[in-house]
Amino acid sequence: MIEIENVSKEFTLYNQGGTVIPVMARAKLRVGPGECVALTGASGAGKSTLIRMVYGNYLTGAGRIMVGGVDLARAAPREIMQMRRDVLGYVSQFLRVVPRVPTRDVAAEPLLALGVARPEALIRAEDLLARLNIPERLWQLSPLTFSGGEQQRVNIARGFVHDFPALLLDEPAASLDAVNREVVLDLIEEAKARGVAILGIFHDAAARARVCDREVDVTAFIPERAA
Repeated sequence: MIEIENVSKEFTLYNQGGTVIPVMARAKLRVGPGECVALTGASGAGKSTLIRMVYGNYLTGAGRIMVGGVDLARAAPREIMQMRRDVLGYVSQFLRVVPRVPTRDVAAEPLLALGVARPEALIRAEDLLARLNIPERLWQLSPLTFSGGEQQRVNIARGFVHDFPALLLDEPAASLDAVNREVVLDLIEEAKARGVAILGIFHDAAARARVCDREVDVTAFIPERAA
C-alpha cells in the first residue's frame, strides 16, 4: 500500500549562500495492508522528513513514493489533495485548525470533505471524542483552547474518523496518560485488523512493541551511510 523506493532528499539553505545539505539517500521500505511499520533512529536522522515526503509536504529529490498506486513524488497538487482526502490519513504531533471551529467539526472534517452527511459525520466524530475522553461540554468549543494532551486526542479523532486505507502516525501516544494511551493503541490495532497500512514514529518502546510489526532504522538512509 505504501512503497518507498530509492528516495533521496536535500535541503538548500538560501539564507546561507545556497548551501545544499543532503539529508537522505536511497530510502526504501514497504508497508502492506494490515501492517504497522515503525521508523526508528536518533533525533535528526530523518524520520519526520520521510513522513512529510510520504504525505506530500516535502518534495523528493529522487525516487518513488507510491501510495495506493499513485506516485506522490511526481503527483500534481490536485492528486496529492485527493489522495489525502480519500486514501492517506495523517496524525501529526500538532493540531492546526481554523480558529473558532468547534471541536466536533474539527474531528468530523475528513468525513465532511468526502461528502458524508453532516449528521452522520458528527455522530462518528462524537463517538471517537467520547472514546478518547474529551468531555461533551468541550465539543462545541475550539480545540485551540485545550491542553496539549486534549489537542492531541482531537488530532487522533480526526485521523481515525474516516477509514483511510493508509495512515501516517507521528508520535500518536506521546504525552498521553495511561488510559488514553490504551485507547490510542486499541484504535491502531483495530485499524490494522481492517487492513490499514500504517507508517509511524513511536518513541515509546512498549507501544512500538505492541502495535508495530517491523522497525526500519532511517539511520541507514543518511547519505554517507547509504553511499
